[in-house]
Amino acid sequence: MASQLRLELYTPVIDDRPVFVSGNFCDWQPNAPAFQMQFTGPGQYTFTFPSDLSLPDSIEYKYTKGGWDHVELSSSGEGTSNRVTTSKAHAEPDIVPHWRWFGQPFNTEFLPKVVDEEFHLPQLDTNRRVNVLLPHDYETQPDKRYPVLYLNDGQNLIGEGTGYGSWHVEQKMAILASRKRHEVILVTIDHGEEQRIQEYTVEKTRLAGRARGREYLTFIRDTLKPVIDAKIRTRPEAECTGIGGSSLGGLISIYGGLMHPDVFGRLMVFSPSLWISPKIYFDAIRFKAPVPMRVFAYGGQAESKYMVSNLERFKESLVKQQYGGSPIDVYVSIYPEGTHEEAHWSREFPRALEWLFYGEHVV
Repeated sequence: MASQLRLELYTPVIDDRPVFVSGNFCDWQPNAPAFQMQFTGPGQYTFTFPSDLSLPDSIEYKYTKGGWDHVELSSSGEGTSNRVTTSKAHAEPDIVPHWRWFGQPFNTEFLPKVVDEEFHLPQLDTNRRVNVLLPHDYETQPDKRYPVLYLNDGQNLIGEGTGYGSWHVEQKMAILASRKRHEVILVTIDHGEEQRIQEYTVEKTRLAGRARGREYLTFIRDTLKPVIDAKIRTRPEAECTGIGGSSLGGLISIYGGLMHPDVFGRLMVFSPSLWISPKIYFDAIRFKAPVPMRVFAYGGQAESKYMVSNLERFKESLVKQQYGGSPIDVYVSIYPEGTHEEAHWSREFPRALEWLFYGEHVV
């Protein structure tokens, strides 16, 4: 039992900046020498409050790496609320997943290199922009091979996006790089504008009309992926290949895994439009995974009254594995205030990528 209040901090971000604790006990000075934490090992710090320091009953505090322009951030690079604990003697464990970097939410040197290509889709008889995002240190590791995540709705993934905003995946990869979780190649594929519904569905419906999702997935499997694997140092096996997206892009990602499990063993499914394809639950029950699969499914409770229940039903259908097969690990993330928009999918992206490709995520 601690004789005084002791803070025990872990952070996966390893750099040379010292760590300080600031709060209502030091007039919120961000880098007071008396409140510098003690380094105890890689990513590990402690601070024990002196017994002669008068503390308020309730402690409010934050961690910094030397100033408010180096303050702690969430795992997706956003600001956080003040931490609160009691001043009674005890050990308080904390985790800081990310830090501000000289006033910026990420180190710009960690931004991936974006390669813009145009591909012909013979299966759909059209052309489409494809962006390849290479890890910032790709060129410095010539012998390293990387997993690949194919992402739908490319118009809303990089930069400011078009129409509905952006996931800012290039920024999120820079954030992940600060904790060495960036070694995944992203391939973003633009949607077909007015053909988007058809390309992201596999069943004919009143809304979609003719469904062309099978042809779209065949394009990724037979045309795009072979080129990516030939030109870039990838790990082409299914356990290292993912597909992801949101809304209809999430729906077609599920079908990517169900129809081509020998290609896509990692699924990033955000707010999928399951309602448009009710047959998908039966497809999931009958599914047999040839390799171990991981599925990260996210939904917001504020999207619709059915989003969360549909996700839970999908998970139950998938893990039943009525016909056997390799194990399927499904993680369902629910955000109570989540609405159907890019800002929430952007926030969830780092957690999903870490879980899918590294087997863990930082809360």
